[in-house]
This record gives sequence, structure tokens and C-alpha cells, in this order.
Amino acid sequence: MASDDRWLERLRLEFAWFTGQAALRSRGAGAILRFERVRPRRRGGFQPLRAHEITPQFLDRAIRALKRWEHDFLGMDEVCRRAVTLPEQRRFVALTFDGALKDMIDFAYPVLARHAVPFTIYVPTAFPDGVGQAWWLGLEQVIARESRISLMMGEKEQRFVVTDRAEKQALFSHLESWLRSLSPADLSAAIADLCTRYRIDLGALSREASMDWKDLAELAADPLVTIGSATVNYPVLANMKDSAALREMTMGKAVAEAAFRRDVGHFAFPFGDRTSFRRSHVVMAEEAGFASAVSTIPGIVDAEGRTNLHALPRISWDGRVRSLRMLRVLVSGAAFAPVKPTGSATN
Repeated sequence: MASDDRWLERLRLEFAWFTGQAALRSRGAGAILRFERVRPRRRGGFQPLRAHEITPQFLDRAIRALKRWEHDFLGMDEVCRRAVTLPEQRRFVALTFDGALKDMIDFAYPVLARHAVPFTIYVPTAFPDGVGQAWWLGLEQVIARESRISLMMGEKEQRFVVTDRAEKQALFSHLESWLRSLSPADLSAAIADLCTRYRIDLGALSREASMDWKDLAELAADPLVTIGSATVNYPVLANMKDSAALREMTMGKAVAEAAFRRDVGHFAFPFGDRTSFRRSHVVMAEEAGFASAVSTIPGIVDAEGRTNLHALPRISWDGRVRSLRMLRVLVSGAAFAPVKPTGSATN
């Protein structure tokens, strides 16, 4: 059913392109695009995280297309200014990258530097420290390698048999959703149990996938790069007490500021969808001293203060799709409902 819905949505967006809606119904001041992994396509059937990946070639094509469509490329400081001032003639686009993954320095940065466009990277500071847990990568490896999987879910041991790609994908989706529902301590215990059973070194896997502070220092030296914060450990804030969530936010900011010796004024809610943070976290982002906070709730940014700067929408690109027509419809704002007033633009 989810696959059918995805293709129906794709057809709707393609129809919007061909009927001219992208040109006739453009609205809002601009759009913030969100990417995660940028790397060449991999061979192999089971790739449950492929939707979170784009290729360097697609990134290059997308930037070229956005330039042809006469978008202004902005860093997050300027996005905040455009969001509270009168609309300007040209629409903007902001490129943002979550997770501080090693692919950023290896594959994305060469493309971005060649185009000389600004971008923002949101850093969860435990990962360049080498102690972050990319539990989703551990889960992916276990299911890719094994056909019989057992683990503790709550107080009961569950067993699964997965023999083909569809069954593996279904199990990954099921376990990913369950893990994301847990408190940080319970999630850590559950993924440790799973990875220990199947001899996956989650620490090494996480370090291999992440940039270190040297990589990040190279990016931070570029004036076109904005360094943002994404907490320390990248937890689901909605699964934490408010005091613990605020500590994650303020500590992530403090560690990043100490590392880069500059103000870190922009924040990304980990995961960022409607189930991962609450209205109270939007208030916390402002209290912690951030000028903006971005979500993964889809939408466009309006002008004149009509979009909450601490619950900014972003367009997360699905790496399985390579249609620039769809990208143009999305950044036009034609695919989204009008932005609500600032006071209600939160979860």
C-alpha cells in the first residue's frame, strides 16, 4: 500500500508539471531542501535506506536546474531574513544536509564547491566524536545478512524468517518503527542486543559512516558553509523528558561552538517528522538560542513572518526518484497547502 501511495503521489506531481501548475501556482518565498547521503549508486537488491540517498550526479543536475529556474541559493541566515521580510521577486532555495556523514566530504562537497553555492550541514556531535550510534545502519546490515533473526522486543523474544527482498524490507520497516518508538536508553539496549547476536560492530560501522572533526573543520573553513546543530546523540526528542531533550539541544550547540569557535545559530530536529518532536521542543529551540530550527515536515517557506522560524518545513528528496520535473513542482510550492500563521505552525 505504501508503494502504491508513493507512485500515486508521483503521478500527481508529474500531472502538475504537465498542466502548468508549477508555473501558474508558485507561491511562498522559497524552499529548503533536505538531503542525507550523497554517494554513487550501489549494487545489490536489499537497500532499505535508498530513499535517503542521492547520487553526486543527481545533486549536480538539481543545482544546475535550480540555477536555470533562477532561484537564489541561500544559507540559513539569509533564509531567516527572507522569511520575515516582504516577498522578493526571485524565489530562494536552501540546500541542507543531515547527519554529518562521510559521504558529505567525499562526494557532495566537490559538487557543491564546484557550483559555489551555500549550504548548511546539521551536526549531531557524538558522531564526529566517534561515539554516536547509527542504529539504522546496524539494523540494515543484520537484515541484509541474515534470513533468520531473533531479538528481544520488550520482555519477549521475537523470531522472524525473511527469505526475499520484500520480506526483508517489511521487517526493516517494522523494526525501524519500533526502535524509533523507544526511549534512548531502551533503543540503545535493543540495538546492542541485536548487533551482538549477529556480530555487527555498531561502533565501527557508525564511525566509518561519519565525518570526524578534521573533515568538519575543512567544511567550516569554507565561507559558503553554515554549520548547524542536530543535538549530541540524534535521539527522537518526543521519547524523552523535556529536561533531557533541552539538555541534548543545548549541549549539542555548546560542543559545536567549542569545536568551531563560532556561534552555531541553526538547529535541525532529529528525524524531524510530526512524531519525533512536540510543540514544547519548538519553544525549547528558541530558548536554547537558535535563530531557526528545521523539521522534515514538507512545505515551503513563506515571507512576512507567516512561517515559524523554529519549525521550518523542508522538502526531503526521495533518492529513488530522479525527476527534475517533480523537483520543480515541489520547490514551486504548488504541491503543498498554504502555510498557517506563525502561532500554529508547529506540531
